[in-house]
Amino acid sequence: MKHSNIFIVARVLSMVFTPFYLPLLGLMALFVFSYLSLLPLAYKLTVLAIVYLFTVLLPTLLIRLYRHYNGWTPIELGRKERRMVPYVLSIACYFACLYLMESLHIPRFMGGILIAALLIQITCALINAWWKISTHTAATGGVAGALFSFAEIFGFNPVWWLCAVLILAGALGTSRMILRQHTLSQVVAGFLVGFVCAVVGILFV
Repeated sequence: MKHSNIFIVARVLSMVFTPFYLPLLGLMALFVFSYLSLLPLAYKLTVLAIVYLFTVLLPTLLIRLYRHYNGWTPIELGRKERRMVPYVLSIACYFACLYLMESLHIPRFMGGILIAALLIQITCALINAWWKISTHTAATGGVAGALFSFAEIFGFNPVWWLCAVLILAGALGTSRMILRQHTLSQVVAGFLVGFVCAVVGILFV
């Protein structure tokens, strides 16, 4: 019974903290810590709705349709050789979101978050061709990298936020290992890839 409860908690953590929430969390951080907090609430909600549609809702629906079409369970879809199509679907949705944001002349810092998320997705897709890497911890690493980058840009202290993200990353990585989706090296590598891509995407691109 105890092992069953641990497995259920691991499943819930993996479902709640999906990799697709990185851009949304990054934007929320911008709206709290930067001068973008001065923007009208309606504008911020509109931007968040656009980002949610293209980076969370649409990729999730498309990947779920793909999984159902093939008759796979979520765990079966997690096999390395079956992950490329979901990567391509999510990358296409992220590109569409970035294009729409550029068309609407949304400020550069917001687009930087999408660029960072795209870098993470593309890097993970390329690595996945020969080695399975954790996109869950890559997304968490991306949040940590975004916090670090915005702290450099806007001059706030991110220590407590980074501590919270590191605790979440540990819990999420442990969940992925409990579910036997990844090894320790894969979850650690995912976090490092996410962190580096976020810093590069926000500070240098």
